[in-house]
Amino acid sequence: RMTKKILLDICKQQKLYWTPYLNDTLYLHYKGFDRLENLEEYTGLKCLWLQCNGLRKIENLEAQTELRCLYLQLNLIEKIENLEPLQKLDSLNISNNYIRTIENLSCLKVLQTLQMAHNKLRTVEDIQHLQECPSICVLDLSHNNLSDPSIVAILETMPNLHVLNLMGNEVIKRIANYRKTLTVRLKQLTYLDDRPVFPKDRACAEAWAAGGLEAEKAEREKWETRERKKIQDSIDALAAIRQRAKEERRQKCMEGVATDTQEGFSLQLTIDYSVDLPGQEADTDKGMLPEREEYADIEQLKLETLETLSLEELPDLEDVVVSEFAPEEEIFVQKQDYHPKIEIISEVTNDSNSALEENNKSMPESSVEEVSTGIFSNVCQNHKQHEKEHLIPLLKSFTEPDNSERYLEIKEKEVAPVKPLIQEIITEPKDHLLLSPVCHQPDDPREEDGKITV
Repeated sequence: RMTKKILLDICKQQKLYWTPYLNDTLYLHYKGFDRLENLEEYTGLKCLWLQCNGLRKIENLEAQTELRCLYLQLNLIEKIENLEPLQKLDSLNISNNYIRTIENLSCLKVLQTLQMAHNKLRTVEDIQHLQECPSICVLDLSHNNLSDPSIVAILETMPNLHVLNLMGNEVIKRIANYRKTLTVRLKQLTYLDDRPVFPKDRACAEAWAAGGLEAEKAEREKWETRERKKIQDSIDALAAIRQRAKEERRQKCMEGVATDTQEGFSLQLTIDYSVDLPGQEADTDKGMLPEREEYADIEQLKLETLETLSLEELPDLEDVVVSEFAPEEEIFVQKQDYHPKIEIISEVTNDSNSALEENNKSMPESSVEEVSTGIFSNVCQNHKQHEKEHLIPLLKSFTEPDNSERYLEIKEKEVAPVKPLIQEIITEPKDHLLLSPVCHQPDDPREEDGKITV
C-alpha cells in the first residue's frame, strides 16, 4: 500500500525532501503499488513517475495542481479518467495499458504529448475524441488495432499535429501511398513514424497529388538540380576563398621582399653615412655630430661587422712600460682597414728631449689625423650618439698628448727620470781603457804609468 510512512521512506532513500510539499519530483515506479493514495501533502509535484506498478485506476490526484508530467505506462489501467485537476499537465504517457477508448482529455487545455502505444484501440470512434484536443502536437498510437483508413480524417482535424506514429497498425497497409497521402493531408506534419518529413518530400508528395508520377518526377528533378547547384556554389565559394587567401599571401610575400630591399638600401645608406673615409679632419667629424642627431632612428639599427671596437680594447697608457734606454715605442691598433700609430714618448734625459722634438718634426700631421679618424669612424659604426660624445676626449688625448691631463699625470708617475745610486762617469784614459769612476783618481799614489794597482 502507498502509505505516508512508505512515501517518507522512499523520499529518504532517494535523498529527497522529508517535507512532502517541497518535493517537485517523486519516483514511485517499480514499487508494486495497486492504488494511488496518500498524495494529498505532495502539492508541489511537477513530475510523478508511476510506471511499472499494478495500478488499475487513475485517482486521488486532486492535490497535484502543479503537475506537468504524469507517467503511467506499464500498468493495468483500463480507462482515462479523473484528470480534471491537472490543468497544467503537458505530457501524459499511458502506454502499455488496457485502454480501449480515448476520452476525458478535452479538459487538458495545454496537453501537447499523448503516448498511447500498445493499447486496445480499434475503430475510428475510439480515437474520435482527439478532435476535441487541438493542443496535442505529439501523438503516439503505434501498436494498436487500428485498421480503418478513415482515421486519417480524424487526424486531419488536429491543427497542431507535428509528430505521428502509426507503426504496428493494420491501417498502414490499407491506405494507398500511405506516406505521401498522410504528408499531403496533414499539413503540419514534420515526423511520420520512423523518419522525418523533409520539405523535398512534402513538395514531391504535393506534386504527386496534383499531377501524378510525372509531376512528382519533374519536381524531384528540380529539387535535385537545386541541391546540386547549392553544392556547386559551396565548392565555388570555398575555391574563391582559397584563391583569395593565396593572392593575399603572395601579395604579403611581395611586400615583404620590397620591405627587405628597402631596409637593405637604408642600411647601406646608414653604413655609408656613418663610416668616414681615412684622412678626413677630426674637426669635420666633430662638426657633423649635431647634424647626425637627426638620423638617430637610422643609427639605432644594429650594424653587424666583422669586428667591433669597445672601450676595453683601446690601449691604456698606464699599462705602457717605459724604459730608460728605449725612449720610443710603437703601438699599432688594427681595426678593419685602418692602422693608426700611437707613439708614447717619455722625457728621461736631455737626449730624449731632442729625440722627441725630432720625432714630432718627422712625424707627419696626417698620421695623427689618421689615428683619430680611424678610431672615431669605428666608434661611429658600433656605438650610439651618447657613446660618441664620451669618446671625443679620449681621441683628443691620442692626438694632443701635450694638452692632456691624463698624459701629464702618467708622465709624472712613470716617466720621471730615475736617479741612480751610483753614477758612472765615462772618460777616455790614455791607454783607451774603460775605467771605473772610483778607481780613476789622479792623486792616487798607486797609479803608475797609466796602470792601476789595487
